[in-house]
Amino acid sequence: MDDRDASAVPGPGGLRLRRWREEDLPALLEAYEDPAMRRWLATQVSGADGAADWLEAQRSGWAAGTRFAFAVTEAATGVRQEGGPLGVPLGNVVLKRPDPRNDRAEVGYWTTAAARGRGVASRALTALTDWAFAEFAEQGLTRLELLHQVDNEASCRVAEKCGYALARVIPALPPDYPLDGHVHVREAPSAPLSRPAGRRAEAAGTGGGRASGR
Repeated sequence: MDDRDASAVPGPGGLRLRRWREEDLPALLEAYEDPAMRRWLATQVSGADGAADWLEAQRSGWAAGTRFAFAVTEAATGVRQEGGPLGVPLGNVVLKRPDPRNDRAEVGYWTTAAARGRGVASRALTALTDWAFAEFAEQGLTRLELLHQVDNEASCRVAEKCGYALARVIPALPPDYPLDGHVHVREAPSAPLSRPAGRRAEAAGTGGGRASGR
């Protein structure tokens, strides 16, 4: 594993979370051409400049310690299925901690069209959740929240499969948020826990919080 992969995280079922790279830009642009991505995600990416700006935002987040985005890939030892060669991003998962002193943070994800129906979203969210609670336990992180639009039923099922219980409904805020939203919550486990999530539910992604995007 080279120095670019120092923060790589193994996931269930042969998945691997790693930082985004320059060579991922074509895959990123292709992912954002998907109509489901345009429907559900608050932040959109268009064109080479937009993709470069998105990648720089992820780098800046890591450097500031406030946003930790991972490309979801298949490990070299995993069994490759449809969705592209090993190493090509199947999606994105992100932990957002705008205030590292807070005991809570937000998680989000999206998956590519080719990756859906394979349990990628659930497995990647499981890996991110376990990593976040282990990585920031000493900093007092005890609660993770996942937000999505109320009509995104697939994301609702993914959240519940990964142990994120529905906590509350937040009101619509037109025009940016025309519908109500769901807030799902996962509390830190009392003991280390890593369990592959169910594979039935799949979704393009979550729209995120009021002032945040994917």
